[in-house]
Amino acid sequence: MARIDFHSQVNNKSLYSCRLIRKIMASQHEDLPMRNIVVVGPANFLRQLDEQLWSFSPAEFLPHAWGQDDVANETPIVFVESFESPELEYLPHGDVLIHVGQDLPVSVENLASRFPRIVEIVSTDEADRQAGRARYKAYRDQGHELHNFDQTGQ
Repeated sequence: MARIDFHSQVNNKSLYSCRLIRKIMASQHEDLPMRNIVVVGPANFLRQLDEQLWSFSPAEFLPHAWGQDDVANETPIVFVESFESPELEYLPHGDVLIHVGQDLPVSVENLASRFPRIVEIVSTDEADRQAGRARYKAYRDQGHELHNFDQTGQ
């Protein structure tokens, strides 16, 4: 079973995503020389995140690419537009999956077998909150280890 973290009540989803990605990239893991992150979400959000990662921190660069790019297999942060995107199957990344969309994956078990950690980012938007609750219930019903990090007042 995968560990699934819900970061809920997030005011600014793209800025929060940048901070979380930076934190994960900086974390040490004894078995992995580098953290590998796949971000799944709608194309318009990923484009915004792409722009923010270029300017997020002037002192550090967070290398990222789109799943269909030739360099995606060599890049630690990869953007994929949906759980059904064919490139998701072919990426060697298997460390952390960050979901910024509202859809429930068709096969949580397949994702959980590839990604030991899944992070769900849920904003304060009512539709996003309702979709997040539905995903939380579905994951819980499948027996996954769930953790919630309430970001109210961030």
